[in-house]
Amino acid sequence: MPMTIALAQIDARVGDLDRNTTQVLEWCTRAAEAGADVVVLPEMTLTGYPIEDLALRDSFARAADRSLHRLAEDLLGRGLGELVVVLGTLGRSPGGRATNRAVTVHRGQVVATYDKHHLPNYGVFDEFRIFSPGESTCVIDVAGRRAGVVICEDIWQDGGPVSQMDAADVDVLLVLNGSPYEEGKGHVRTELAARRAKEVGAPVVYVNLVGGQDDLVFDGGSFVMGTDGLLLASAPQFVEHLLLWELPDEGSPIVRGELAPPLEADAEVYSALVTGLRGYATKNGFTSVVLGMSGGIDSALVAAIAADALGGPNVVGVSMPSTHSSDHSRDDAADLARRLGADYRVQPIAPLVDAFEAQLALDGVAAENLQARMRGVILMAISNAEGHLVLATGNKTELAVGYSTIYGDAVGGYGPIKDVDKSRVWALARWRNRAALDAGRIPPIPESSITKPPSAELRPGQLDTDSLPPYHLLDEVLDAYVEHAEGRAELLDRGFDARVVDRVLSLVDRAEWKRRQYPVGPKVTALAFGRDRRLPITNAWREPVPAPTTPAAAAHDRVDDPEDT
Repeated sequence: MPMTIALAQIDARVGDLDRNTTQVLEWCTRAAEAGADVVVLPEMTLTGYPIEDLALRDSFARAADRSLHRLAEDLLGRGLGELVVVLGTLGRSPGGRATNRAVTVHRGQVVATYDKHHLPNYGVFDEFRIFSPGESTCVIDVAGRRAGVVICEDIWQDGGPVSQMDAADVDVLLVLNGSPYEEGKGHVRTELAARRAKEVGAPVVYVNLVGGQDDLVFDGGSFVMGTDGLLLASAPQFVEHLLLWELPDEGSPIVRGELAPPLEADAEVYSALVTGLRGYATKNGFTSVVLGMSGGIDSALVAAIAADALGGPNVVGVSMPSTHSSDHSRDDAADLARRLGADYRVQPIAPLVDAFEAQLALDGVAAENLQARMRGVILMAISNAEGHLVLATGNKTELAVGYSTIYGDAVGGYGPIKDVDKSRVWALARWRNRAALDAGRIPPIPESSITKPPSAELRPGQLDTDSLPPYHLLDEVLDAYVEHAEGRAELLDRGFDARVVDRVLSLVDRAEWKRRQYPVGPKVTALAFGRDRRLPITNAWREPVPAPTTPAAAAHDRVDDPEDT
């Protein structure tokens, strides 16, 4: 007989067992009302994911177990006893070690369990240290059909439980996932699922988490893949969603279900940034944010992301002009706030800077960085007084070369664009404005913020290109060195100027200590600062790089604070 499968793509919160249990109960109710025979929820739904060392706390494990049994009782109490529910939680091995577990709940009881076999220990994952691997397979009966159950990494590795499903003669393979987003990963998942569907001779039901958790973003995008590589159903990305698909009678033709339209590349990355910020703020108890609005492109994009994540009235934008701030920058900041409906304030920094300079004899870089640090003090003071989350507005290019001031523009609790390079910042701003126009709305970002040359405005007439190569060139070198791990020789072979290569590599290597102190932010690329990599703090390991010949080259602008020397 046909079997209706519900894929409940939901947003779980790490450690919040009560909220997650309530969420599961609500989505199971929706699934039952939609006629589902079985509802499949993501990896570690009950506990949230990734729970890291929470898994090692016996008190938390006991609480998770109590929540699971309470869920089973509540399902029965709501008249949902016949609904088969497959979800992820925290388990314990016979030896008492933590396991990444999938459970099947039916008629008020946990009727089957499965512990994840393959425990990833690369990139953002640390499961091999935390969990004990499972050894057995799991096949459950639903509406007279046989469904295999595995968890995430189990389909990414050859062999293991998936290789045994063909012999188990399953009709469908249910895969519970907590697969973090990174650009370009979607097609990798579907291609992998197509191979596994062909291998087991049954459709693959892939359900994924959605939402922001710490520095990870889960994009959802759950789907069903046929044995012939045809996408049978798919859910939209970055939203909670209940996807229904019917497995037909044996021998009957497969019918496609709902197919969500794919997002274009910039829309996908922008949505990931919005999702990450919303998740980080709300899961840490914040309902509003505060940031410096300089009139430049970085703060404009961050403000737009914040408005989309939390609502314009929940964004506090502070213009903090100095004696070097241009009129057009002030005008652009005010225009941005009006477009977003943000709470806009102006707080000149000149009196604060003057007070410090009256006590300290500062000039050059130290005097310039003092301006940035006064702005950081103002933002943190407003945060402390009013309870907003401070947003840092630096991008990945700036983090790479250290173009920031510690305790200044690097201040904050979250960095929404820290994994987005400068060239992509412009692209995302243009995309966001086009999307607004397509929807018949006013573009949120002033055009002049996009088109004017970027400047820190810490001294008269300053431009970023006084200190750095043009961003299109800088990002190209950084992409090769940082993202693709190419060395100096490879970069020179590509035809890059040796002086540019040496300057950029030196800046990147010397800025590692700054990157280590930067706020957390959403990972959207395959290799993000903080989570995935470290870079040298010395260049002694590679080909010699000529030392800077002038003090200005050694410690110019915000690229190198005095602490660097």
